[in-house]
Amino acid sequence: MFSLFRKEVASYLNSLIAYVVIAVFLTGIGLLMWVFPQTNVLDYGYADMQTLFGLGPYVLMFLIPAITMRLFAEEKKSGTMELLFTRPLSDMQIILGKYFSALFLVIFALIPTLIYYYSVYQLGNPMGNLDSAGIMGSYVGLFLLGALFSALGVLASALTENQIVAFILGTFLCFLFYDGIDSLAALDLWGSAGYQLKKLGIVYHYNALSRGLLDSRDIIYFISTSAAVLLLTKLIIGIRKW
Repeated sequence: MFSLFRKEVASYLNSLIAYVVIAVFLTGIGLLMWVFPQTNVLDYGYADMQTLFGLGPYVLMFLIPAITMRLFAEEKKSGTMELLFTRPLSDMQIILGKYFSALFLVIFALIPTLIYYYSVYQLGNPMGNLDSAGIMGSYVGLFLLGALFSALGVLASALTENQIVAFILGTFLCFLFYDGIDSLAALDLWGSAGYQLKKLGIVYHYNALSRGLLDSRDIIYFISTSAAVLLLTKLIIGIRKW
């Protein structure tokens, strides 16, 4: 599995798309935090990183499917899918190797945003006057969100051999899990059950982590949901092999 992980990471780093996607992510977040008048920190007047953690998930909805769209779709289109499964690896090991390579790229894209934390830290009045515990929790939440989005992107790539379709489907699944369930729960027709439905969505648990409280229930939600999506990917690949 580790050899497949290294191969996928090397393939990413040797291609232009990985750098373009990461550059677009960092540029987009940078513009939102420091330039655009309605979201930038300088005009907001408070030393916090709410712009990154509030709008970052919507940027990741496009970033991560762009990273994952090729994982299985390219193998199918190039006819190397059968060769891939002749390796002495189980289906789940192959899926995890590809999944962790995508997650590595997500971490690679998030690390430079620590510069924004340092900048906001310096801008505080007095210097350092910001909620570091909340920011740490928000970074944990953003990482776990990236892990779940990566799993959804891998699933989308396993469903088709067309990379563009995989990208669109992956973006749709990320949006559905992030905003769709929360919006559905807000409808009046659910009554008191709406709150329970809301807890099935990502927003509820992501917002809880963003408050700086690392509750095990929120962490377990992200890990278990990501695992369930990867198991579904394994089932789909198993069916398509036959």
